[in-house]
Amino acid sequence: MYAAYFGLKQEPFSIAPDPRLLFMSEQHREALAHLLYGVQGGGGFVLLTGEIGTGKTTVCRSFLEQVPPHVNLAYIFNPKLTVIELLETVCHEFGVAVTPPPQRAATVKDYLDPLNAFLLHSHAAGRNNVLVIDEAQNLAPEVLEQLRLLTNLETSERKLLQIILIGQPELRDMLARPELEQLAQRVIARYHLRALGEAESAQYVRHRLEMCGLQRPLPFDRAALRSIHRATGGVPRRINLLCDRALLGAYANGQGQVTRRVVAEAAEEVFPRAGGPLRPWPRAALAGVLGLVAGAGLLAAATRVADEVSMPMLPGTFTLAPKASGPAALAVRSAPPEPVWVAATGPAATESASAAPVTPPAAAASAASVAVAAVATPSAPVTAAAPVPPTLLRDEQQAWRELAQGWQIPVEEGDACTALARRQVQCFNRTMSLAMIRQLGRPGIVTLDRDTGQPSYAILAGLTDRTATLRAAGTEQTVTLAALAQRWHGEFGTLWRVPPGYGEKLRQGQADPTMEWTASRLALARGAPAPTRPAVFDAALAADVRSFQLAQGLPPDGRPGPLTYMQLNRASGVDEPRLRTEP
Repeated sequence: MYAAYFGLKQEPFSIAPDPRLLFMSEQHREALAHLLYGVQGGGGFVLLTGEIGTGKTTVCRSFLEQVPPHVNLAYIFNPKLTVIELLETVCHEFGVAVTPPPQRAATVKDYLDPLNAFLLHSHAAGRNNVLVIDEAQNLAPEVLEQLRLLTNLETSERKLLQIILIGQPELRDMLARPELEQLAQRVIARYHLRALGEAESAQYVRHRLEMCGLQRPLPFDRAALRSIHRATGGVPRRINLLCDRALLGAYANGQGQVTRRVVAEAAEEVFPRAGGPLRPWPRAALAGVLGLVAGAGLLAAATRVADEVSMPMLPGTFTLAPKASGPAALAVRSAPPEPVWVAATGPAATESASAAPVTPPAAAASAASVAVAAVATPSAPVTAAAPVPPTLLRDEQQAWRELAQGWQIPVEEGDACTALARRQVQCFNRTMSLAMIRQLGRPGIVTLDRDTGQPSYAILAGLTDRTATLRAAGTEQTVTLAALAQRWHGEFGTLWRVPPGYGEKLRQGQADPTMEWTASRLALARGAPAPTRPAVFDAALAADVRSFQLAQGLPPDGRPGPLTYMQLNRASGVDEPRLRTEP
């Protein structure tokens, strides 16, 4: 209903576990890595627990989408079963035919014998078998004991079945019981998903919106994001419920920004206090919704309104000066709560592009008091020394040289990328979203004003939910993302350290130091032992690469490339510069 109003391709806060919208926080990546480790493990149990709504099922769905081709998978989502029903379901999921004798009731042995034969045949064919049980806290103790006995099916080399249990915290309590101690001892990996912190909650909201096509500034102000975290406790499902209702409320009232008040009203409706009445949306707002839905013309008008109010002027912010209007105009109203990039114009812009410096709160307050004094005594002129504005770079090669300084690599004059390649560090350029840049977590070059024919460059050194920190020629400035979007269209360049023997061409069956490095780093990233056989780019390695790419939020094509190598470097602890993410 509200998607078009906010410039979205779809509504971003559905509570359905859509892997495409999975927000891979650090702990979600670790949780997924534990599940992927279970695929490669040699039997036993892997345990994933978390409170209701923390993203267990979504992580599980993402895991199911990237199971390697050599794995037979059985998935049980309703574990309220008897022992016989469990074995029947497992056999059905694995495609094992079972025909109990008609003259008597089925027994455990009727299912175990064909299941064991199937597992042995799969093992001989080089295939792994994994059983995933969701909502495992609902398993009866006798069923858990039968699962333990299933892990006894083994050869002299390894166990034949890996079992992944996903459930709420009560599952941990169940496994702590004395009667289940034998099962608990067979848990080879366990992970507990916690709620998101305040910064992660804000990143989660932004991620969902950007994945659904948001190109405008975030429609939630900072106070609203804090209120969302407090009201939801950082639980993703509760965040989805609250944000969905808050966006609907802003849409109903014709607002382009979700404020703390809108969040509070939405929270009263979505999370009512015990015994308290539900607070409906105002009658006028509901009438507005019906009118907007009924009339396509009004919807188009509402979208135009959203374009105008999606970046509201807050008290104390700098106004953005037009690019071609002569000298840059800077209007300040009281103390600015946040910096905004200001375009440079006029003759000086031919040498460098400048930005208005950030005024500290104390300095802003002092400036405000001077302004008051000037009004009171108009005959008294007030003069102040203008600070030197930060300078942007006009030379792209100089930008690469400055970026290389963060890598402690001196680069002489000339083509910087050619010089860097001789040091096993390569340049990488691509149009990217801020969500992908956050995922990579490394500084890089942003190209500004490309459409003017006179582009300028700066190093993106820091990125928060609302601001970007740009560095150039020894100066640094923090600007709002809204102001950055006025002059930047996604061009991003960064550096990455190449693996041994790296070549840009990749072919099936390739066996070289690069593939050896890739296989060992993939194993290290998922906590598995280093591979013992020679690494070859085959279907198995491609499946491992694809799993890693999905876990890292990269395009899952199964072919290692610069983005994959960047994240492998990061996951395995290679010393590389990091993008600052704190204000």
